[in-house]
Amino acid sequence: MASVSVAAIFIRLADTEPLTFAAYRLSLGAALVAVPTLLRSRAGLRALRRADMPLLVLSGLFLAAHFVLWITSLSLTSVASSVLLVTTTPVFVALASHLWLRQRIGRLTAAAVALTMAGGAVLAAGGWAGEDRRLLGDGLALLAAVAVAGYILAGQRARTRIANMPYVTVVYTVTAVVLLAAAVGTGAPMLGLPAKTYFWIAASALLPQAIGHTLLNWALGHASATSVAMAVRAEPLIATLLAIVVLGEMPPWTVLPGGALVLAGVYLAIRADQGTALDPLTGADRR
Repeated sequence: MASVSVAAIFIRLADTEPLTFAAYRLSLGAALVAVPTLLRSRAGLRALRRADMPLLVLSGLFLAAHFVLWITSLSLTSVASSVLLVTTTPVFVALASHLWLRQRIGRLTAAAVALTMAGGAVLAAGGWAGEDRRLLGDGLALLAAVAVAGYILAGQRARTRIANMPYVTVVYTVTAVVLLAAAVGTGAPMLGLPAKTYFWIAASALLPQAIGHTLLNWALGHASATSVAMAVRAEPLIATLLAIVVLGEMPPWTVLPGGALVLAGVYLAIRADQGTALDPLTGADRR
C-alpha cells in the first residue's frame, strides 16, 4: 500500500496527458515484471492455456479503463476526493460477487452501496457549486473504481491456477498494448516531454505498478477479492497527507463528511463479504 499510495502524487508531478502517462507507465511496468518472469518463471508462462487468454485479456482491458479514467480524474478534481472515490472498490467487488452468483442482494450490501453513493454525492456537490469539471472528475474516479473491481475479480479467478508473475506479465502487456494504441491513435504526446515527466513516469512504473499492483495480484492468490480491495482503503489517507506536504493541496471540506460516508459504506461491504457463506467465485460453502 505504501507503493500504491504515491501514484496520485507522481501523476500530478509528471504533469502530462493522461493517456501519455498511462501508456508509458504500463509499458515500463510490463517490462520490469517481464524480466524476472522470463528468468525464473518460464515454466509458468508455458503452462498458460489458450482457454486462459480471454480472462487475461479481460483483466487487461479493465486495468486499462481504470488508468485512463482515474488519471483523467486527477486533472479535474482534488487528490483527496479522487483517491477516496477510486478506492470504493470493495463495494463494487461485493456487489459483483453477489450478482455473479445470482444471489439476492443482502441488506448490508445494499446499505453499503447507498452510503458510498451518498458519500460520493457529498464529495461532488458540497462547496463546488458551478464547478462542473470537479463533478466530472469525481464521476470518472467512481467509474475507475468500478473498472478496478472488474480487474480484481477477473484476477482472482485467473489466480486460482496461474502463478502471479506470469499472470501480471501477460495482463500488464495487454494493458500496455491497449493504452499505447489509444495514445498513438488519439495523438497524445509521447516524445519531447520534459525530463521530469519521464522521471515521474518511470518512478510510477517501478513503485505503484511493478511493486504495488504486483503484490496486490499476489495477494489475490491467498485472500478474497473483497479483502484485497479492503487493503486499498489505506490509500486515501496516505495520498491526502502526501498531497498536503508535496503539492500544498488542502482537501476540500467535503472530504470529512463525504469520506466518512464512503468509509462507512466500505465497512458494510466488508462485513457483507465476511458474512456470506459462499465463495464468490466457485459458489462453494466456505464454512
